[in-house]
Amino acid sequence: MHLFDYGFSYGIYFLVWSALGFVKLFAFVDALSRPAQAYDAADKQTKPAWLWITGLALVAHFVFPQLLGLFSFAGIIAAFVYLLDVRPALIAVTRRR
Repeated sequence: MHLFDYGFSYGIYFLVWSALGFVKLFAFVDALSRPAQAYDAADKQTKPAWLWITGLALVAHFVFPQLLGLFSFAGIIAAFVYLLDVRPALIAVTRRR
């Protein structure tokens, strides 16, 4: 049985859903791996706050698997805010040390 046996649109949906799940997982693991002091030094929310935000985004991805649902959309935005705003600031702060 192949991915596209259920239909082309289901296969595309599954690929997009999986890719977004990977993005949310990556954001959570990255937030987990950064030192707590870097969040303060970068003037961002605390490490526990970002762990809650990205963790809830990841959990909501599996509990509410609709791509265009409210929780899914909020999780996508949270993951991308972390990856495009917080993560670069944390990297810049940890490189200076």
